[in-house]
Amino acid sequence: MSFLRLLCTSIAFLFVLLSPAASNISGSTKRRREEVIAHRGAVATDDGRCSKIGVDVLRIGGHAVDAAVAASLCLGVVSPASSGIGGGAFMLLREANGKAQAFDMRETAPLKASMNMYAGNAALKATGALSVAVPGELAGLHKAWKQHGRLPWERLVKPAEILARKGFKISPYLRTQMESSKSAILADKGLRQVFTSNGELLQVGDICYNKKLAETLRKISIYGTKPFYNGSIGLNLVRDIQRAGGIMTLNDLKRYEVKMREPISANILGLKVLSIPPPSSGGVSMVLALNILTQYAVPSGLSGSLGIHRLIESLKHAFAVRMNLGDPEFVDVSKFVTDMISLEFAKKLKSTIYDNMTFGPNHYGGSSGNTPPPAPPNFIRPGKKPLSSMTPTIVLKDEKLKGVVGASGGSNIIAATTEVFLNHFARGLDPLSSVMAPRIYHQLIPNVVMYENWTTVTGDHFEVSSRIRSDLQKKGHILRGLAGGAISQFIVHKLEGRKVKGSSGELVAVSDPRKGGIPAGF
Repeated sequence: MSFLRLLCTSIAFLFVLLSPAASNISGSTKRRREEVIAHRGAVATDDGRCSKIGVDVLRIGGHAVDAAVAASLCLGVVSPASSGIGGGAFMLLREANGKAQAFDMRETAPLKASMNMYAGNAALKATGALSVAVPGELAGLHKAWKQHGRLPWERLVKPAEILARKGFKISPYLRTQMESSKSAILADKGLRQVFTSNGELLQVGDICYNKKLAETLRKISIYGTKPFYNGSIGLNLVRDIQRAGGIMTLNDLKRYEVKMREPISANILGLKVLSIPPPSSGGVSMVLALNILTQYAVPSGLSGSLGIHRLIESLKHAFAVRMNLGDPEFVDVSKFVTDMISLEFAKKLKSTIYDNMTFGPNHYGGSSGNTPPPAPPNFIRPGKKPLSSMTPTIVLKDEKLKGVVGASGGSNIIAATTEVFLNHFARGLDPLSSVMAPRIYHQLIPNVVMYENWTTVTGDHFEVSSRIRSDLQKKGHILRGLAGGAISQFIVHKLEGRKVKGSSGELVAVSDPRKGGIPAGF
């Protein structure tokens, strides 16, 4: 009898393992390389090299957590602008016995941090040494591995170390990120050593070597997390940060603690939806938007321009209530979490949505939505975790897997994950089409609809139709084109799909072409 292990992380990759048995069956692509059909296990990440590393781990009997460790460390090497051991993450895990866990490995503010530390220079929040929080990804991955891992830790770290030491090809997406950060790279000796040659940025296809990261990973593979949080790596990290004007200390690293949290759970369209609770706002915000939207006729009430308008209004409500959220260790968010997953609360908010018009920000959120920015629940405090929008999500039907979905892309994650969910589970689109559909984004403030209008590194052009844009403008929406957005990963489990011996159906894994990701399966 096959069994099921699910893992969904917020570093924009997803894993599903349906059977522990090894197999000679290869995943096959259908129509596009961004879609793979598999029967025993699948991995969808931002980079095909990391998807393959994750699947290689599954093939040799690794747990889904083993694959998560290996693939995430790989992403930190080949896609360093998006993730890495210097940052944080969330992990959502569901075992075959139905037990679900949420690993909170979000970064924390250093103990010397203060509420007014960015006063007079808001740019310091995003760049420079003062923007550096205490990293949690490595601690979280290691804790998850200690609880669930099957393979040796060194085996999981080694692929990333090899990529960093022996070199990897610059991907088109990484090259665009390098170009956007060109001045910062050229101004920093360490970055120049990694990302330039003869004073010029490396080009797509050039080999990039990161020898210092390779050495860091080598030590971590042998000694675990100790060198990073209470040893030579941590000392060097703190020294470099402080020399650049930062405030992190070795004591901050020593004190870092991964938090185990209870996943949120909601019933939507007869499906059980699991996601991450605060300090991520993603799960509860998505559930609130979905609870509002699924009160309309499905799918007809969610179709066309009117369906997009209703989506926008639901997102505006979700972002209004979201302003009350923060780190639950510092802020009591229980009432707002209860509201955001309550169908009755969603019904009240739906009654304030008008199909012929939109409103200003003060209209949204009901009694829970009257906290204008800046939002005190998310003010900086020593040791506090900043609010996140990460939305790793597991979807079940009668306790059997239906899908996993997640995304990267900051606060745009919430809308993207909501739209992919709606596209497949409400509108009936196939998995690839659900990810490929052009998206809209709204965060309430500014009161502007951002709509996709861009050509990606894969050559795909994403644009919301002019007819829909015109209809939205007639309802009072202000629109602005967006050359970017969130990057989604999506895996669907089809119980009715073709089965092979020992499997329980078919897995369809999709990586978002907006970033050039490629899934893998077996």
